[in-house]
Amino acid sequence: MSSSSLTLVDWRRRVTEIYAAVRDEPDPEQGWLTWRAARDDLFRLHPQSPLTDDDPLRETGLPHWPYDPALRFELELLDVDATEPRLFEAGDDGTLRMDLVGRVELPIGGSLDVWWMHQYGRGIFVPLKDGTAGDGSYGAGRYLLDTAKGSWLGGTDRSIVLDLNFAYHPSCRYNPRWTCPLAPPGNTITGRVEAGERLD
Repeated sequence: MSSSSLTLVDWRRRVTEIYAAVRDEPDPEQGWLTWRAARDDLFRLHPQSPLTDDDPLRETGLPHWPYDPALRFELELLDVDATEPRLFEAGDDGTLRMDLVGRVELPIGGSLDVWWMHQYGRGIFVPLKDGTAGDGSYGAGRYLLDTAKGSWLGGTDRSIVLDLNFAYHPSCRYNPRWTCPLAPPGNTITGRVEAGERLD
């Protein structure tokens, strides 16, 4: 096993621990501050950081909009009709497969598809492309949940917690050596979500 494989394992372990600390924090905004600080540390110092060595974000941290408590929701997972799997070519990772497993209705307007990702140990995947895409956030969208990599904020057997303040840019926003699944049409809303990570 190469050292890069070991550092990737460590990156994923740390991300999982960050979200566990967020779930343990009774105050959602304090949990968000914990997440922000830990994510900045990972991006600044970790060998698996998608930031290049000379990226100024290593010093400044990742830019965010202020926390908005009105953008945290526990949403019922609605049933959807079966669809063909969505396949995505992901460079060295091969072909990724996502199956549509539900949908959530956002109180701010619009809905988001909820996907089951078959790679990386399997998990729920919820990307978001909103009205800030290309005008405040990465044009290809952001991620809300990617539970195969630890980002779970809570829920039940019929609901999931979505806190739009935790919307984050995928690694491909920072470095072209990453290839990322992007937000499909069912994960696109017209309203601006001025929460979570933003562009400089």
